[in-house]
Amino acid sequence: MADTQYGIDRRRMIIGAAASAALLPFASAAQAQGLGLGSILGNASDNALNKLSAPNGYYNDEDVRIGLPFIGKPKGLFGSLLGAADRLGITGGLTRTINDAASAAAGEAKPIFRSAINDISFSDVPGIVRESTGGTQYLRRSANDDLHAKLRPLIDSALGDFGAFRQLDSLSQQHSFIRQAGLSRDGMSKTVTDQGLDGIFTYMGREESSLRDNPADTVGKILKGIF
Repeated sequence: MADTQYGIDRRRMIIGAAASAALLPFASAAQAQGLGLGSILGNASDNALNKLSAPNGYYNDEDVRIGLPFIGKPKGLFGSLLGAADRLGITGGLTRTINDAASAAAGEAKPIFRSAINDISFSDVPGIVRESTGGTQYLRRSANDDLHAKLRPLIDSALGDFGAFRQLDSLSQQHSFIRQAGLSRDGMSKTVTDQGLDGIFTYMGREESSLRDNPADTVGKILKGIF
């Protein structure tokens, strides 16, 4: 009797599992899109951070290379002087140092980006899945301030470890125009965080677009039809 009941229960379980599998393709579009978008964004952020955390990840790419405040977009006399000083090497390689620090911070940033991605609601998905970088753009709009706040301590720590703060203090003592340009530890930290986050989102967008166009597995191929 027990064996008979076991057999009946087992058949029911198998039938139920088969029914669930059959219904899977008809799950809500929002759920499917949400799962696909979360997977794509998670991989995009990991790939972006892997590339930027490699040696010279920021520095070797002019599109995301981090400059000192005013450099690249001079603001007035002091900005021009600071830009010229950097080009002439007077800043003692500080630009290189802050880019190295940003790369080190990027290597520690995966959890904070994954957490932000996990917070995306299915209800937010339908309007953003169609754009090749829609997920990245939405994440930036919805979580930029939070990501900035969480990335900055990583940047601060890396700037200290790589000696960027000491370099800035020494340069400020040697050159009055650097002090007059308004460079400070706090200002440099904010600048590196701002530009570092810009670089991460730039790379995330590239990775998201690539993953959408070239799904690597069966699930990705199915999701491509949704996107």
